[in-house]
Amino acid sequence: MAERKARVERNTLETQITVAVNLDGTGDIKQNTGLPFLEHMLDQIARHGLIDMDIVANGDLHIDAHHTVEDLGITLGQAVNKALGDRKGIRRYGHAYVPLDEALSRVVIDFSGRPGLEMHVPFTRASVGGFDVDLFYEFFQGFVNHALVTLHIDNLRGLNTHHQIETVFKAFGRALRMALEPDPRMAGIMPSTKGCL
Repeated sequence: MAERKARVERNTLETQITVAVNLDGTGDIKQNTGLPFLEHMLDQIARHGLIDMDIVANGDLHIDAHHTVEDLGITLGQAVNKALGDRKGIRRYGHAYVPLDEALSRVVIDFSGRPGLEMHVPFTRASVGGFDVDLFYEFFQGFVNHALVTLHIDNLRGLNTHHQIETVFKAFGRALRMALEPDPRMAGIMPSTKGCL
């Protein structure tokens, strides 16, 4: 199997971002975004998805975190899409339930070639660690649009906002890992009756 690695740069008047991924990694991550709580969540994707990531982001944080978070989602989505190639031989679908104390989240993903996001997370607070939790929707919307996936995110229960978010990101990593995994029975086969994704 060919190496599933990619590096993408995104440079705008608002952000300068570089993301490198190895979809067949061990969960190693190096990152410098200026957003500690987001980095804690990106670490969940790497560790639970077994995806190596190297992320550097310089954004207009003096305004707010919106542009940086959205563009990180976009760039990560582009990198995953590029590393994946033609999508032949993958399982395509992934799902995970992850608990953390009182919180429980479910994430289901389809590498369908069609972007779509359904995110239902009733956050109990507006911010955690100074981070605006509404921006997580922007992160996932950016990812979905550029990785070309259908993504359903549901926080089924939770009282602690940190726990809600962490279960979402851990489940996202686990679902990614399942969907991206090569299926030996599908080697060289497009996982679609249409013959393309």
